[in-house]
Amino acid sequence: MDTGLKRELEEKVYAGERLTREDGIALYESDDLAWLGGLAHHVRTQKNGDVVHFNVNRHLNMTNVCTASCAYCSFQRKPGEKDAYTMRIEEAVRLAKAMESENLTELHIVNGLHPTLPWRYYPRSLRALKEALPNVSLKAFTATEIQHFEKISGLPADEILDELIDAGLESLTGGGAEIFDWEVRQHIVDHDTHWEDWSRIHRLAHSKGLKGPATMLYGHIEEPRHRVDHVLRLRELQDETGGFHVFIPLRYQHDFVDMKDGKIRNRLQARTSMATGAEALKTFAVSRLLFDNVPHVKVFWVMHGVQTAQLALQHGADDMDGSVVEYKITHDADNYGTPNKLTRDDLLELIRDAGFRPVERNTRYETIREYPGPDASLRESPQPMRL
Repeated sequence: MDTGLKRELEEKVYAGERLTREDGIALYESDDLAWLGGLAHHVRTQKNGDVVHFNVNRHLNMTNVCTASCAYCSFQRKPGEKDAYTMRIEEAVRLAKAMESENLTELHIVNGLHPTLPWRYYPRSLRALKEALPNVSLKAFTATEIQHFEKISGLPADEILDELIDAGLESLTGGGAEIFDWEVRQHIVDHDTHWEDWSRIHRLAHSKGLKGPATMLYGHIEEPRHRVDHVLRLRELQDETGGFHVFIPLRYQHDFVDMKDGKIRNRLQARTSMATGAEALKTFAVSRLLFDNVPHVKVFWVMHGVQTAQLALQHGADDMDGSVVEYKITHDADNYGTPNKLTRDDLLELIRDAGFRPVERNTRYETIREYPGPDASLRESPQPMRL
């Protein structure tokens, strides 16, 4: 990068000025990862100090049966396939209750777009889960699922969200975003929820007090300019609604596990190689620098691997997600034994090992408990990047 441009970008970041589309593209073109990380770490420190947030959550995927066949997705199954499943509501409650003793605070629920399940199954599920676990927050459904509910129920999203809220919904999930630019999206997504409807549904959810996450799936066939465009669309929506707590870059995954049945469902992997660790860290750094109006950036350790997740905390991220438990959408994030679950103690150790102070949060990013950070009196104790 030209020295003058580098100095100009530094000055804008340290002055708190909003970066432009051209700035974002220039940042991605820089090969100085330490410099990018330092800038992003400055911003995350200004917003969140030395804190890394986490929660104790469980993912529930109540059905993998889906009418869509998105090019990147290994989770979906068609009706009648050997591994297709749909949970009875009682089964979902049993799985959720299994974590009650661990002081579970959140259920994260995402499903396939099932062609025959009735609309009433979904609010009934939330009611049953809330009745069984009244102190657990329900973060459920993507904007894509909400639009699917519109189709199968004949109801508008406004009424659907009201009923789901009445059943206990506290937040939508951020999924279904992938990459918004149509140049890429038309090749990877096989459903009808594109930017116009995704933003419509989240705008409506925010108006009803449902604050939540936004996501971006990166590292497949998109280019850095598409990532910049994606973040800037979300930034503009955030200017309007203020409804996003957190931005979550999700690393696209190859089909490591589901190919065991001999059927490779991920149609992108023959021409993609996944993002490297360095590309992941660059994506976190640039996202943190561009997304000036969202308070948190989360690294979903399942999709990045534990070590890359720890490094992301030095490159703009301030949230390690949670315990997760049985995440089925993607598996074995780094293909080298990434765990399926981290306990509260595991997360505390990882956060301290990266040099930060752990804070347990709830779905609304309210503090549940603050924990001591690394012991600064020990020479070998890790510390956050110094600016």
